[in-house]
Amino acid sequence: MGDSAYWNPKTETLDREELDGLQLTKLRRNCEWAVARSAHYADTFAAAGFGPDQLSSLEDLRRIPFLTREEWMASQAQAPPFGRMPTIGPEQAIRVHTTSGTSGREPIRVLDGTKDWSWMGEMWAYGLWAFGVRPADVGYVAFGYGSFIGFWGLHYGFEKMGALNIPGGAQTTENRVRQIVDFGATVVASTPTYALRLAQEARQLGVDLPGSKVQRLILSGEPAGSIPQTKALIESEWGAKAADTAGMTEIGTIMMFECSHQPGGAHIIEDHVIEEVIDPATGEPVGYGEQGERVVTSFGRGAIPLIRYRTADLVCKVPAARCTCGRTFDIYDGGILGRVDDMKLVRGTNVYPRSVEAIVREFAEIEEFQIRITREGIRDEITLRVEVAESTPLETWPRMSDRLGNELAAAHEGLRFNVERAAAGELPRFELKARRTVDLRDQPIGAEGD
Repeated sequence: MGDSAYWNPKTETLDREELDGLQLTKLRRNCEWAVARSAHYADTFAAAGFGPDQLSSLEDLRRIPFLTREEWMASQAQAPPFGRMPTIGPEQAIRVHTTSGTSGREPIRVLDGTKDWSWMGEMWAYGLWAFGVRPADVGYVAFGYGSFIGFWGLHYGFEKMGALNIPGGAQTTENRVRQIVDFGATVVASTPTYALRLAQEARQLGVDLPGSKVQRLILSGEPAGSIPQTKALIESEWGAKAADTAGMTEIGTIMMFECSHQPGGAHIIEDHVIEEVIDPATGEPVGYGEQGERVVTSFGRGAIPLIRYRTADLVCKVPAARCTCGRTFDIYDGGILGRVDDMKLVRGTNVYPRSVEAIVREFAEIEEFQIRITREGIRDEITLRVEVAESTPLETWPRMSDRLGNELAAAHEGLRFNVERAAAGELPRFELKARRTVDLRDQPIGAEGD
C-alpha cells in the first residue's frame, strides 16, 4: 500500500463498534488504576460519587469529573514538586518533563516510567509511519532538547522505527541548516515557525533547501501547522511535503497525526485515547462539524493517568470517512484551531491569532509579524507589525500595507487594524512555540513586558 500502509492495521481499521468496545475496556482499567494509586483521583472520584464499576458504556464517561490545569497546579502546590496526581514516586520514574511555560505561569511537572516512555515512542511511530517515514529515512530533530517535552517522543519514535536519528540540540540555526544538508536528512521535525526560520537562514547562507534530500517535514507545537497558507509557504520554501501533528506535555505525546493522504486535518489515535469535544461554556458535548473545546482521556501513561482533561484547545471533529486512507480514526478538521483563551475581544470583535496568520502568510515578502493590542483612552487599538524581506522595494510598502489592512478588516467584521513596518530583525524569533500576540491593555503605561 506504499505510504498509506498501516503501522497497526489491527486497530487503525477497527469499525466504530469494535473501537468503542476497546476504548471502554481501557477506560475501566485506567480508572481502576487511577483511583487505587493516585491521591488526586481517589479524592475527586469520591467527591463526584463515581466508581469505575459505573462504566457500562462510553456514555458513562460523562459521570467522571473534568480535570483542569488549575486543579493540577493546585495539586502541585499542595504536595510539591509533583503534586497528588502521580501513581508512582520519583524513585520509580525515569524521566521528568515540564510544560513550556508560554502562558507565563508555573509549568506543570510530570513523571514517567519506563513503560510510559516506550508508549510515547509508539504513538509517534503511528504518525511517522502514516506520513510515509520508513526505516531507510534520515530524521533531523530541530529542537533544543531540555525539560520541555517537545520532540523528545519523536526522537524515540525515529529510533523505534529504525530510522537514522540526528538530534539537532543546542546549536545555532546556521549549524542546523548545514547539518540537515551535510547528513542528507530526508525528514525534518520542528515547529511551523522554526521551519520558516530555517528556510530564511538557508536563503541567507545560499543553501538550496528545495534541492536537498529533505522530502518530509513533521510540524508540531503550534496551530500554524494546519493553517493552509502557512503550510503552503513552508512546503514551497523547502520543496517538501509537511504534516501536522499535535500533543501535550500533560498527555505525554502526540494524540493526532496527518497521514500521507492529507485530508485537511489530523487523525486521532483512537485506540489509545478518547477525545471529546464540548461547549467550553456549558461542558456539554457538541456534534461532528461543530467547534468546541478538546477534552482528552489518555490510556498510555500510567505514572500520571489523564482522565477527562480540559485542554483549552479549540477543535472541530469530523468522521474518519473524510480521509481516503481507510483508517477508521476520526479527524480533527484543520488540526488544533487555536485555544479558548487565545481569542481577543477588540471593540466588540473576536480576533483569533490563527485567522490573522492565515492572511499574513499570503504575503511572501513578510518574514515575521506581531499582533499588539493597546488601550488608548477608552478605545482599544490593534496593530499588526510586520518585518518584510530586505530585498522588498521601499516603494511597494504603502500598497502592501493598504492591502493587509483591507484584508484583515474584511475578515474581522470591518475592525480596523493599524499596520506598521518593523525594522529588519526587530521582532522576536522563536524556536519553540511562537508568542506573537502582545496584549498591553491591562499593563501600566511604560511596562510592556514583551
